[in-house]
Amino acid sequence: MFTGIITDKGRITAVEARGDLRVTIATSYDMATVDLGASIACSGVCLTVVDKGHGWFAVDVSSETQSRTAPGMWTEGRPLNLERSLRVGDELGGHIVTGHVDGLGEVIALDPVGDSVRIGIAAPAVLAGYVAAKGSIALDGVSLTVNEVEPLPGGGAAFAVNIIPHTARETSFGDVKLGDRINIEIDILARYLGRMLEVRNAAMADYPLDIRRT
Repeated sequence: MFTGIITDKGRITAVEARGDLRVTIATSYDMATVDLGASIACSGVCLTVVDKGHGWFAVDVSSETQSRTAPGMWTEGRPLNLERSLRVGDELGGHIVTGHVDGLGEVIALDPVGDSVRIGIAAPAVLAGYVAAKGSIALDGVSLTVNEVEPLPGGGAAFAVNIIPHTARETSFGDVKLGDRINIEIDILARYLGRMLEVRNAAMADYPLDIRRT
């Protein structure tokens, strides 16, 4: 479990194709305090530390993870937003983030607003109903607040977030470009509420129409 508050900006230094991808990541974390088998969120993806040394750690990235994350994400030189897993007693400064990518968005707008940058993201139809104005969302592992949401043709949604200078410096959003693909994790409360409604609607479909109207 994570909070979406990034504590290091790492960089991929090596990628080795095995059965999975073995990815080595440079970090400023004190790796003496990180156990083998520990979880680290890498741009929104919860991964397991399988090897480590001073200033680096390695993870195995499965084909399933590769298929569900942003194209080109697992390449040498790529920056990654890093967050160690939440410990009991830690401050919950963002929101509850699981490290599971629900889908991919695309950067469709970059507009300076004061010292910040307003980033517009197009979300696919399958996620559109889970994005709410003033709600929380994790983008490449970063906990952000949705400013506004508008429908897109075909059932998708366009939404906007503000990136303040601190966030731009400390995360990969300082280098974001139009057309970039972004890992999206919807708010866990919205996910479970949506699932509850799916189950309820499926159950109600078995009842006569006059009962469903009540």
